[in-house]
Amino acid sequence: MDDIRQFFFPRGHAPERLDQFLAEQLPELTRSQLKKLIDEGRVRIHGTPAKAGGKLKGGEGIEVTLPPPVPAEAIPEEIPLKVLYEDHHLIVIDKPAGLVVHPAPGHQQGTLVNALLHHCRDLSGIGGELRPGIVHRLDKDTSGVMVATKDDATHQKLASQFKVHSITRKYVALIYGLMPNERGTVDAPIGRHPTQRKKMSTAARTGRHAVTHWRVLERFVSDRLTLVELSLETGRTHQIRVHLSGMNFPIVGDPVYGGASRLGSLADVALRRKIQALNRQALHARVLGFIHPGIGEYMEFESAPPADMQEIVAYLEDKNRPVQAG
Repeated sequence: MDDIRQFFFPRGHAPERLDQFLAEQLPELTRSQLKKLIDEGRVRIHGTPAKAGGKLKGGEGIEVTLPPPVPAEAIPEEIPLKVLYEDHHLIVIDKPAGLVVHPAPGHQQGTLVNALLHHCRDLSGIGGELRPGIVHRLDKDTSGVMVATKDDATHQKLASQFKVHSITRKYVALIYGLMPNERGTVDAPIGRHPTQRKKMSTAARTGRHAVTHWRVLERFVSDRLTLVELSLETGRTHQIRVHLSGMNFPIVGDPVYGGASRLGSLADVALRRKIQALNRQALHARVLGFIHPGIGEYMEFESAPPADMQEIVAYLEDKNRPVQAG
């Protein structure tokens, strides 16, 4: 059975593209899914099929007809998952480093979505497909806590929490350099790099609002490294990595934003080998907290950094521990 949604674009608002307005109202749908709905005549304004690229001027009644869920294109795969919590609304997992979140060119299989399709046998559909709802993402080589939803209503409500930045997200990272202060905030827009299109940058011509709060956990003076905790107020692509690199404190091991090129600055050969063995950015999503859409209660989940990252930190702590006299 079709799912019919109705919206109203208020009078007095500045004109806005129809697809942009619908993207805000239906965050569970991708831009390509919205375009397909418009092209198929499933989006109507005052009863008339809308046109792609059309603008809303105020006072429009909009009706969107969502078709019943169809089987997802991704193939279920039996990939081990570390589940921190699960019910019939959502699932919280501890994502390992190296696991791609969503199928994409070059990564059609072996992703978190493939794993969830196999694991979750009670999906009721997200955005017209029988698939898990990916509300937020972690980079392939970033480990830590993630949540995915199993039904449209949960997805929409959780996506709204991410949109208004009410989600608790805390990361831990090992960075090059000694942070001069105990805590601080980076408030710098992030957008596509002006010349290197696969990178994000604070020097983008059109960046989106991005805020990262940080505080020092430990300083390792002899190697000029700092362990920091980072709290996200917004969730832009590569936000932490870009903000830290922009401060000239790139994450250790980061191959894109300067953390790999700084390896040669370390005099400790054993430390260099441990970082080379890590073979990724030393960044872990440690805490994720949100109001459960189905229960209405705040829930918070935490995971420890992976063993190889902990080994580097333990080595640094031991090396920088004051020598006891006598």
